[in-house]
Amino acid sequence: MKVEIWSDIFCPFCYIGKRRFENALKNFSDKDDVEVIYRSFELNPDAPKVNNNSIHEAIAEKYGMSVEEAKLNNDGIVRQAASLGLKYNFDTLILTNSFDAHRLIHFAKDFDKNNEMAEALFKAYFTDSKNISDFNTLGDIAKSIGLNKDEAIKVLNSDKYKKEVREDENLARNYSITSVPTFIIDDKFMISGAQSEEIFLMALKKGISDKNALNLNK
Repeated sequence: MKVEIWSDIFCPFCYIGKRRFENALKNFSDKDDVEVIYRSFELNPDAPKVNNNSIHEAIAEKYGMSVEEAKLNNDGIVRQAASLGLKYNFDTLILTNSFDAHRLIHFAKDFDKNNEMAEALFKAYFTDSKNISDFNTLGDIAKSIGLNKDEAIKVLNSDKYKKEVREDENLARNYSITSVPTFIIDDKFMISGAQSEEIFLMALKKGISDKNALNLNK
């Protein structure tokens, strides 16, 4: 069974959704038969690589609220993350552009480290306050999951995997995906948002039961 996950490293709910899905997957009896594929989605493809605003200021501007209101909203997200063992450091988070981080996920996919790279990037961004558009930083992240840093930087300095990122985004448009995280199970079931572990587990069970029914009917 295939599960495709469209997400952006900059999306706090994508990291929360990732962890809830993984917790559900741990309790799924057929988890060894599940292939998880992380797909690219840029929430702000035009975001500059250098942005001196804080995340609180950026949210306030985007949604027309005060910085204090934005901080209160972000505090709620921090608590949700903490309930899953994730630490979000919004006060020191570095706003930048996520395109090259998505390319790095595709690079890691060639080494069967798709999930490991997504996890490392989320942690680098939300917990460690790393600049995830900086090539040296991205090279260090690649090294941290067992990939070659120099090779990763060489890839980032080329056009490699740009096409793959755009193909993921085009596929998202074909599915009418407009927000992330979005999970698609075997091209049939779509789950939008960081849903509960119970909903993810129900969807996985539904996916495998339908697959088994198809096999029986062959």
